Amino acid sequence: MTAPPSSRILLSIIAACLGFLLSWLLGAGGEPAALTAAIAAAGAWFASRPPSVSPAQAASSDDTPQPSLEEVMEAIDDPMLLVSGQLVTIANSAARATLGDHIVGEDIRLAIRHPAATDRLTLQAESGDAVPGGPIELIGIGQRDRRWELNVHPIQGRGLLVRLADRTGTHAAEQMRVDFVANASHELRTPLATLIGFVETLEDGKAAEDPATRGRFLKIMFGEAKRMQRLVDDLMSLSRIEAEKYSLPQTPIPLAPLIEEVRGALHSGIVADKDRVIVEIAPDVPPVAGDRAQLSQLLHNIIGNALKYGRPGSPVQVSVKLARDNMVKLAVRDEGEGIPAEHIPRLTERFYRVDPGRSRSLGGTGLGLAIVKHIVERHRGRLEIRSEVGRGTLVCVLLPAATAPLPPALSSKSHTNVTEGTPNRSSAHIDPA
Repeated sequence: MTAPPSSRILLSIIAACLGFLLSWLLGAGGEPAALTAAIAAAGAWFASRPPSVSPAQAASSDDTPQPSLEEVMEAIDDPMLLVSGQLVTIANSAARATLGDHIVGEDIRLAIRHPAATDRLTLQAESGDAVPGGPIELIGIGQRDRRWELNVHPIQGRGLLVRLADRTGTHAAEQMRVDFVANASHELRTPLATLIGFVETLEDGKAAEDPATRGRFLKIMFGEAKRMQRLVDDLMSLSRIEAEKYSLPQTPIPLAPLIEEVRGALHSGIVADKDRVIVEIAPDVPPVAGDRAQLSQLLHNIIGNALKYGRPGSPVQVSVKLARDNMVKLAVRDEGEGIPAEHIPRLTERFYRVDPGRSRSLGGTGLGLAIVKHIVERHRGRLEIRSEVGRGTLVCVLLPAATAPLPPALSSKSHTNVTEGTPNRSSAHIDPA
């Protein structure tokens, strides 16, 4: 308990008087006695002052109420449940949204219907302590393909705190990495095996002495080597594009001359009839803000795909016009066999092919649309693929005009038809991100 200010003054005066009196009685002169009195008064003053209080002590002594366990659980995005005696006593909003509003007051074995979860929760409820083994993985809770990590923590006097952490995205990313490595290895191993086999055959004197056989083998070997070269080039290109994804291109690029340049290159390399590519460009189209080399690569891929997979001799229509929000819309339409609906969402996956045999025979690496997607992503645009089996495919790319500020990355999950009101058509708005 601390003394009020008036008491502190009185104590200081008393201490000064006592100090002066003692010094005088001990034979000290006037000045030493006065100094002793001053020291005694100061000592009494500081000894009676209130003790200093740290901020942490002040906060602990505050009467502000602490949040309850239920409030803390509600503030966490992961599904969390408090289980007491195998009954769910508290469930936050994320848990109720995932497992249902009925779970409060329900047996935990009915709330989380999974054998592994039942075994862990039952064993931990019986032991009353942490069960060794770490978190466990649950598949199919809430939705069939969702993956969860179950963690159980004992709470003193309250029961068990159960947390479900969503690991679906992490698993999907890891699976994509594994698939990419496996697919890349397979794509390289196949031509390598062919090359090794023909080299071993040519080492045999009989095969090497036959000019026709040697010429046929060398032609196949050259084709396989070129196939590996295209694959390596595409992989390196994809890696460069991904490395530059946060570097926004700002150079104004007019699409009309670039399309004519690509059209001429494809005429000499793929098609015999240049008039097969029909270009229509609106007169008021501004340049786009872009990287010229990457936009050329984008055009080569989507126009080249339309020529390769469209019916022989059928036209490929390329149009460019100004769209909403100061975006430039590039559309490429072919008259091919079309793509079934179940394949469209996966077209931009690396090495994904609708018809693997046909794609390889036409020189495809399976990376073309993946490259297109990443180029569109870097340019903050949007890629849309629409198709109808038996009628053809339409690929649309929306890019920011050079006169407009670059927008954030666009995305859409909607599905529409090539022709409104006609059934049995499929499309996908593919989010470049």
